[in-house]
Amino acid sequence: MKVLLITDDPHEESILLSVLQMAGFSVTVGQRADIDEGFALESPAELIIVTASFDDPVDAIYHLRVYSEAPLLWVVDAVTERLHAQMIEAGSDHVFTRPLSVRLLVAYGQALLRRSQSPLSAILPIAPKELSMRSTVRLDPARRTVQVADRPLQRLSQLEYRLLHTLMLNRGQVIPTETIVEHVWGYSGEGDRSLVRGLINRLRAKIEINPENPHYIRTIARIGYMFSPDDAETW
Repeated sequence: MKVLLITDDPHEESILLSVLQMAGFSVTVGQRADIDEGFALESPAELIIVTASFDDPVDAIYHLRVYSEAPLLWVVDAVTERLHAQMIEAGSDHVFTRPLSVRLLVAYGQALLRRSQSPLSAILPIAPKELSMRSTVRLDPARRTVQVADRPLQRLSQLEYRLLHTLMLNRGQVIPTETIVEHVWGYSGEGDRSLVRGLINRLRAKIEINPENPHYIRTIARIGYMFSPDDAETW
């Protein structure tokens, strides 16, 4: 299991490197300046952990998400509720605050890897080879891509694919947030609404013409989400 650790504290790096390696991870260490496409391509990771300090962590997360879909854990000194939500919505899977529990960090990392690598068939029902909305929205499970009308193909992360797949299979039906957590992440319970909201926002950015006024993925207040039933057709 390959981990990319971005840190700017030599002492923290030494501790995390030792703990992660003892947990069975193969660790590549980078610094803030290394969050660019070239470094990521040279060192592909299955999990990314960031403990380095950034003036604008939200912008850093957006930049990282341009080239990596790996599960992402972020560590900060302190965070407001608003910033915490913004970081989740930008693409961080979990945000830790110091003092850091290394044990929890490793446990979260292992859990995210298990869920991201679990077979889709174990979580999602068997579906047709391709789902479409009368050629307006076309989801290709084999390549994990989505195309809206004649716009360019968009590659989906595994979580984004699971979410869109679930919504399209149940188009026209309101899906509670708890059900989304169960189908997309693979565990039951109330779930983290900000985590679901962040994934919804990332998916809307890929398929909606205007993500601020979505047509396909609709929010149903205090319940969950629904994929637009307009002209629905399954291939």
